[in-house]
Parts: sequence; C-alpha cells; structure tokens
Amino acid sequence: MKLKTIIIVIPLLLVLLYSFTYVPHKIFDIEVEDVSSIQIVDGSSGYKLEITSKQEINRIITNLNEVTFKKGKLSAGYLGYRFNTKIYDHNGEPLKELIINSNDTIRYNGFFYTSTGKPLEFQFIEELVEKR
Repeated sequence: MKLKTIIIVIPLLLVLLYSFTYVPHKIFDIEVEDVSSIQIVDGSSGYKLEITSKQEINRIITNLNEVTFKKGKLSAGYLGYRFNTKIYDHNGEPLKELIINSNDTIRYNGFFYTSTGKPLEFQFIEELVEKR
C-alpha cells in the first residue's frame, strides 16, 4: 500500500511544483550597480546599440526588476525578435540575456513571458535605438 501511494503522490507533487512556475512573479532581481552596459540588437534593422549611460541603465534595469511576468508557451522554434538584449557586468560577462518583443512580452530561458501589470520600457528602448 505504501509503494502505491508513493507512486501516485510523487508525480502529483512534481506536476504541482511545475505548475507553480506559471504563477505570475518577478523574474529579474538585478542590482543596478552590477551593470556596466546593456547591448541591444534591433531585430527590425540589425542595428546594435550599447547603452552605458547610468541613467538609461537604471531606467531599464529598474523597470525589468519591477515588472511581474506570467510564464507562457515554449519559445523554441520561434524566429525573429524586436530587441535582443544582453545585460553585462563590470567584467564584461553577461548577467542576463532576453528578448523584448513588445511592451508586454519577452522571451527568456526558453519561454515567452507576458507582463501582468506594469509595462516594459519598450517605447523608451525604441526611442534610444532611433536617436542613435
């Protein structure tokens, strides 16, 4: 009887734990002081922008840290993007890599995520790319 219970309970617990990854939550917890630059490649034009202004970095990182996301479907097999974004530390190592597709959608770690409230700084990034 115990073995049968274990065989039933363990898969149920695994399914339950996995389902918690779909509960809206904050994905990013990046210390602004740890960021030296943000590299953004515009998928529409191929233009590569490197952001080093502390004010601009602060605005983008603070926004990413504040947005709550809901996990969506797998992003494997999807081509194309709007802003391929890499956040670098002071040693030139990537801290985070993500794709910002719109003011409410990103691709991160193999999944699409949608913001559940506060929008992403999509227009601000768009303006940065256009003015440079």
